[in-house]
Amino acid sequence: MDESELKNIIEAAMLAAGGPLTIERMCALFPEGEQPGRDEIRHVLAVLEAEYQTRGIELREIDHGYRIQTRERYASWINRLSEERPARYSRALLETLAIIAYRQPVTRADIEDIRGVGVSTEIIKTLLGRGWVRQVGQKEVPGRPALYGTARAFLEYFNLGGLADLPPLAEVRALSVVEADHLGIEVSQTTSSEPLSADELLGAGGAVITRDDAGLEMPSLDDTA
Repeated sequence: MDESELKNIIEAAMLAAGGPLTIERMCALFPEGEQPGRDEIRHVLAVLEAEYQTRGIELREIDHGYRIQTRERYASWINRLSEERPARYSRALLETLAIIAYRQPVTRADIEDIRGVGVSTEIIKTLLGRGWVRQVGQKEVPGRPALYGTARAFLEYFNLGGLADLPPLAEVRALSVVEADHLGIEVSQTTSSEPLSADELLGAGGAVITRDDAGLEMPSLDDTA
């Protein structure tokens, strides 16, 4: 198969997939014995990325997968295609999501200790239902509470290549001063109870914490939610 045809197949597959495609899944598109090499696929991905440089779409890597998406700078025009208003979430839910993202793996009790208030069951259910959060294990303490971490859908929704692309915690305005000092990050002291849209949670990229206080490595993300 020539390069042009391989490029067209990979491009069409990414457009039809509905989510990021790994190189392994791209290889699996072809019959046994006719599968292109991983280097061949990486080459056509590089070619597509170069071709999109002057267009309204781009090739984006999301957690070891690849997808074709519109460029962020055209969002204001594209958003006019939808008559639905963006989903909005309470500050409590977004604080909970931020704590899980930056401190994972964490238990519900860990989240409550950081926030200083209880975390409702509905918040956890909503995050699990959206596929942004998943249970990654159980803590080895009495009662064996569930440990939560982010899932691939979290990266996809917020257009993050990986956890290292998370913005500074200063973007999450409602974290306590104590927690901010503990993490070495400046947090704005806004006390407004107005709900934030989900997109307000994550802004410009920046430094990221990749380990929690106990020195636990963040769990790797996979296709399970």
